Amino acid sequence: MLNDKRLLEKVNQDKGLTVDEIKRYQQLVQPQKHVYGKYGTLKRKYLEDKGLDWTIADLPAYLHGVDKQAEDMYNVLYAKLSPSPLYKRTGEFMEDYRRLTALQHAIEEEILSELIYTEEVV
Repeated sequence: MLNDKRLLEKVNQDKGLTVDEIKRYQQLVQPQKHVYGKYGTLKRKYLEDKGLDWTIADLPAYLHGVDKQAEDMYNVLYAKLSPSPLYKRTGEFMEDYRRLTALQHAIEEEILSELIYTEEVV
């Protein structure tokens, strides 16, 4: 089995490759696609629109961190706001659904304003 450097040299010299070498070469040259959650994707789009995405050295790690921060922030705010009389369950389905939706919107608005739509990059 060739190491990565030798494999690339072999390809550049137009030498024949085995099936295993071809698979390894495809893995080497294939760009890595990063998948982010909802908030990481929103932050990436915001940074691209502002032209700031190139200023972050390790953008994938940063965007995964934004996803993690948003998840933590959601959990904290949910625990903090759900006992409020404004969002407490009543036992009536439609009213409970309306209150839960209002709670989710309030939390999401806070996350968007604090984490996503800010130009502060740490």
